[in-house]
Order: sequence, then C-alpha cells, then structure tokens
Amino acid sequence: MAKQMSKMSLNRRAFSGLALAGAAVLALSAPVFADAGQSKVWDGIKKDTFGGRDIMEAKDMIAMDAPIRAEEAALVPITIKMPAAFAEKVKSLTLVVDGNPAPVSATFTYGPAAGTGDRMLAIRIRMDQYSDVRAIAETTDGKLYMTSKYVKASGGCSAPANKDVEEAMKSMGKMQFKTFAAAEGSAAPEAQFMIKHPNNSGMQMDQLTGLYTPARYINKIEIMSGKDLVMTVESGISISEDPNFRFTHGVKPGDTVLIKAQDSDGVSWTGQFPGSQS
Repeated sequence: MAKQMSKMSLNRRAFSGLALAGAAVLALSAPVFADAGQSKVWDGIKKDTFGGRDIMEAKDMIAMDAPIRAEEAALVPITIKMPAAFAEKVKSLTLVVDGNPAPVSATFTYGPAAGTGDRMLAIRIRMDQYSDVRAIAETTDGKLYMTSKYVKASGGCSAPANKDVEEAMKSMGKMQFKTFAAAEGSAAPEAQFMIKHPNNSGMQMDQLTGLYTPARYINKIEIMSGKDLVMTVESGISISEDPNFRFTHGVKPGDTVLIKAQDSDGVSWTGQFPGSQS
C-alpha cells in the first residue's frame, strides 16, 4: 500500500511538472500566435480599405496617445497629433481598430478651413477586444502613412448604453460647439463638437427583453466655417455614445459655423454656432 501511495505521489508530481512545462511553452508561444493573428487581420483590413497601396511608417509625422489598458472599453480616449509641416499635406485621416466588428472607425477629410500649424484630433471609441489601433494619414500626393498602438480593452461594442431609450430619444441630435484658444505650444486654436446620440452598435442586449437593440449611429458629419469646409466625418459603430470630437481648426472669429449630422437611419440635424473663441 505504501509503495502504491508513493507511486501515485510520483505520478502526480510528474503530471504537475508536465502541466507547468506545457503552460510555460504556451506562455512563451502565445505572443507569436497573437502577433501572427493580428497581422493577418490587418492584412485583410488593409486590402479592403486601401487596396494594394503601400503604407509607410509615419515615424515623427503622426503621434498617437492611447491608454495601454483602458478604464472603460466603451469610452477609450484616442488623441492624434501631426506637426505643421506634415499636417498641411494631409487631406484625410482614417482611424482603424483591428479587433472591432467594423474595423474602420472613422475617416476625417480636411478642407480649406482645417487650419494651419500643428494638427490635433481627440476622439472616444468603443473597443470589442484587445487590439491594435491605427491612424492612417493620406497626403495630397496620394501617399499613406501610419502609426499604431496596442490597446487592452474589451466588451465596449456590446456594453449597454448609459441612458435609457426614452431619455436618449428626447435629446437625440442636440449639438454643442465650442472654440478655445490655442493650447500651450501650439499655434492652432481648438474646437469641440458634441452631439447627443446613443450610437447603438447593434451588439447591445436589452436586459429586460433579451433582444438586441438595432444598430443606429451617426455616420456623417460636415463642419463648415462660412463657405469653407473644416472637415467631413464618415463614421461607424466604433464611435462612442454621444460622439465627441476635439480638433484644431482655422475657423475665423467672425464666421458662422454650420454643422450637419446624419445617422444610419437617414435622420439629419443641423446646428449653427458663432466662430468666436471662448
């Protein structure tokens, strides 16, 4: 009996050792497989979005500020900055989240009133899983430049709305637009645009009925300063509830800012605001 017990103890130790060794091998190999998977996902997104065009590393031309681990996956803050010498050549900026069901979060196309000097764009997004977040700038000569950061956040696309349906419907489409003096170290003034909208992703479940809330989100925004375009935004389900953008601009103090927004149901809203600085 003692021999049997001793043998069983040795077997358990051997099994435990094998399990630990196996876990160590998996731990060492996991990043390799994860990186390969991420790369394949991006290859597909790149092909669908940009075709066979080359995308160059942005180096010092695009800087992205994003949390390593987001506090709230439905409200992940992303800030993108470009120095003046490069920004003046940029005609559009596309934000991509590899791991989201709809990876292309938004494309910002700049107009004559986008301003000169350093360019900044801050936005809040949803993230469905740990993923690379990419900012791809297209210049006026058709070249593409990219920077990216890996962000740890998950469950943001299916996270329930912060407001109930009735409350969200009452305030839907209400806009705010504010302008600010240039931030320290920047020659360009900033503005902030906000619009009330649940921006439902189609992945959120109603806790009472067990049914999924149909997707409905802001998909088009146009910001004009007088007769000049500041920017257009084409966006999808990855933008957080109550879309909120902060950006540098070239709005003149005497101009009226006209903003048009439309959602995926075809409903549109218009707002007019003074272009003076606060």
